[in-house]
Amino acid sequence: MSISKTQKRDRRHRRVRAKVVGTEARPRLSVYKSNTRLVAQIIDDSKSITLASASSADEKGKTPRERAEAAAKTLAKRASEKGVKAVVFDRGGFQYVGTLKAFADAARAAGLEF
Repeated sequence: MSISKTQKRDRRHRRVRAKVVGTEARPRLSVYKSNTRLVAQIIDDSKSITLASASSADEKGKTPRERAEAAAKTLAKRASEKGVKAVVFDRGGFQYVGTLKAFADAARAAGLEF
């Protein structure tokens, strides 16, 4: 029996999460990507709280990539308001290409360090 696409992503995600932990000094930037939107949260794992979040569903743009870039700018702005400048990137088991890469590059350009 073959392994489904979701099961493969879950395996990759567990592998990433075993190494990536958000602290108070460097919270975790967690990203989830569905077929229609991209959702990102900045999480302090030591206190188990979400510091900032953004979704591409709330943003304006023609393509998924443009909406993801707008969400990254919004997230970076909300993070800077909370005093967060450096994060660790949790790609959630998704490949670092396309929309996810565009999101990460836009977040870096907007001032987040990872």
